[in-house]
Amino acid sequence: MEEDNLITRAKAGDRSAMGELHELHARRVYTAVRRLVGNDQLAEDLSQEAWVRAFEKLELFRGEAAFGTWLYRLATNVALNHLRRSSKRSSVEAGANLPRITKAQDDVIVARHVLIQAIDQLPPGYRRVLVLHDVEGWTHQEIARSLSCSPGTSKSQLHKARARMRELMQPVSSSNDDMRDKASL
Repeated sequence: MEEDNLITRAKAGDRSAMGELHELHARRVYTAVRRLVGNDQLAEDLSQEAWVRAFEKLELFRGEAAFGTWLYRLATNVALNHLRRSSKRSSVEAGANLPRITKAQDDVIVARHVLIQAIDQLPPGYRRVLVLHDVEGWTHQEIARSLSCSPGTSKSQLHKARARMRELMQPVSSSNDDMRDKASL
């Protein structure tokens, strides 16, 4: 398999093989980290940190899982460790890095941005559990181990995160309808 050859070469210090592995997996690593941290610049920095660690620890990769899975788990742990170390993220910072959409013609793009904005508005604990469970498919047991909490805490955080997402995703039109009803009185 091509990837196995790249891994063997990368373990031997072949920089071109490392570059090819990076090309194959960079987007997935960045996307996973971005979903957890909710900030483009921080996601870039943490993705780079994950790649550095991956190449430093490449000898530890035993091939029991797919390389992409191993790398993804490593990147997720880098992001989670950063979030543990840092104090809560500023909501001003979160809003400043989100792209503003005007007159979007594609409803799918609009829905995706609304979803990202809603996820970014969740408290960090809710966001971590929601992303790990609903987006990345982790079990509550895996989340509990990674976040050093109980599976019950993971389930509770997920329930609260989903409830908050429902609130954040409410269409604005319902409040506009209420205003129109009051205006017609």
